[in-house]
Amino acid sequence: MSLILEAVLEAEDVARVLSELDAAHWAHGKRTAGAAARGVKENLQADNANPRVQALQRFVTDALRRHPMFEIAARPHRISPLLFSRYEPSMNYGAHTDDALMGRGEARLRSDLAFTLFLSASESYEGGGLVIESALGEQEIRLAAGDAILYPAGSIHRVAPVTHGTRIAAVGWVQSTIADAGQREILFDLSVARTRLVEAGGAREEVLRLDKSISNLLRMWAKL
Repeated sequence: MSLILEAVLEAEDVARVLSELDAAHWAHGKRTAGAAARGVKENLQADNANPRVQALQRFVTDALRRHPMFEIAARPHRISPLLFSRYEPSMNYGAHTDDALMGRGEARLRSDLAFTLFLSASESYEGGGLVIESALGEQEIRLAAGDAILYPAGSIHRVAPVTHGTRIAAVGWVQSTIADAGQREILFDLSVARTRLVEAGGAREEVLRLDKSISNLLRMWAKL
């Protein structure tokens, strides 16, 4: 299941992040790619050892965690450190699938889901769409600054070449408490139904029964 998360960052927050990144050191992105993806990755990434970049990572991750749809769609157990990526004209990221296991030691995680948070205004660059393959074919995603897409990390995906301007985004990965994608989708549908029932003024007993089902399914399926 793929899901667009609108307004993860407000306009002033996007401006703050971009302003901080203007002063960051950017290095070739191949150094963070897995063995299979290294040969098709042509972009730049902000230096994660920089304390100012690390502060931005925390700021954006906290905003993502606060988004109401992220919690019920991802059921996050762990979130990787973010990577701030930059694509200039002719840069792209060829078709690849993300490594199933990422990081080392206590930071190691299983990549169930990936996300891309767009930071550049969509009208400021051309090309650079995130292209995700599915059973229905390819879907190209270009979102407004501050919006994000959450999608299966195991899918084949790519970033189309940027032909004009600069595309800046934050990317990361999630290990979910619910490893099975079908189970996550069931829980997501039930949680959305619960929210809409509350908004429609549904009876407390009906909401309570949905709460019971969601909680019991989490007890059955969650792995911590």
